Amino acid sequence: MTEAAPAVPLSTPDDRRRLRLLSANIQAGSSTRRYSDYATRSWSHVLPAGNKRGALDAIARLAGEHDIVGLNESDPGSLRSGFTNQTHYLAQRGGFDYWSHQPNRSVGGVASSANGLLSKLEPLEVTDHALPGRIAGRGVLLARFGEGDLGLVVAIAHLSLGKQSRASQLSFIAELLHDHPHAVLMGDFNAPVDRPEMQALFRRTRLQPPACEVPTFPSWRPKRAIDHILASDQLACADALALPAAWSDHLALSMHLDIPAEALRR
Repeated sequence: MTEAAPAVPLSTPDDRRRLRLLSANIQAGSSTRRYSDYATRSWSHVLPAGNKRGALDAIARLAGEHDIVGLNESDPGSLRSGFTNQTHYLAQRGGFDYWSHQPNRSVGGVASSANGLLSKLEPLEVTDHALPGRIAGRGVLLARFGEGDLGLVVAIAHLSLGKQSRASQLSFIAELLHDHPHAVLMGDFNAPVDRPEMQALFRRTRLQPPACEVPTFPSWRPKRAIDHILASDQLACADALALPAAWSDHLALSMHLDIPAEALRR
């Protein structure tokens, strides 16, 4: 497994703070190491087997080197996870004092999925919003870390595979983040940044395309940059790096974020 660099100190000399962010689709701790596993290991998506606890422990070690973590496909406590709330488990194992989750899909109690937030900073507020789409079950989790219009806002989302649904979801998110100067949107977008619906997001918000694309999917031979950490034009991003999230079919995306200290002022 690729080792991540040590966490960077939060204070910087120019009245900015440096945070380390991670976005990870953890596939509920399941293992997918080749395309054929989607068929031959399909049982792992509904049964509590396959060393998922070991996978979660590996993800917790990676997550613990970061300050704010956005999770996709974190099971909130169904049969396949052994009724373990995986976001809570990762918070405990990774050393996070603050966590929240947004359950958004459930298949008869056998398998459930959620967006999750892990944070070493105390959020002032965490809210969740259902996203539009042809099939219900997608959402965006919104955390605020500073007061007023200048406070840091972090949104975590897992978008649809279909272009039309994804476009309506990004339009909804654009309304939430519209002209916010200190905003971050992270998650599994199921699309690269050059798609028209992504370009529409950039036009309607202050979010910026990444300086370079980092392929994250599939994890065993990454070719597609579909997991993103997008930041507004008042924030500086650097050192984007793809890292294994245990045996998920997505690599996790790690990034440093420099933000004005006022964005975290309480």
